[in-house]
Amino acid sequence: MLSLGREDGSGLSQELFDAIADPTRRTIIELLAANGQMAATEIYHNFTMSNPAVSQHLKVLREAALVRIEKSAQKHLYSLNPDTMHSLEGWVKHTADLWDQRFDKLDSVLEAEKRKMHKKRR
Repeated sequence: MLSLGREDGSGLSQELFDAIADPTRRTIIELLAANGQMAATEIYHNFTMSNPAVSQHLKVLREAALVRIEKSAQKHLYSLNPDTMHSLEGWVKHTADLWDQRFDKLDSVLEAEKRKMHKKRR
């Protein structure tokens, strides 16, 4: 069975995948990717839901280590955790590479079948 791990063996948690499964949390990730560090209040303004609801989404992202929080005076500043994002990117790339290998094998099989069919017609 293939693990959700990086080459160094430190795997990706189910918590991380649960976190990114939610569209609101993916939107928060996109906001932080586009804007860099943002105060919680700036993030709240991008949603029609209540501030506590957005705060709960931020908590899930923190617990999954997708975002970092820095407290500055009265502000909570959020930013993406690049380590987790790179781990996730690595897993996605690895999975895409596996699919590419499978498609390459399928292409080879189909090409061989095509040659067989072409020979039979002659």
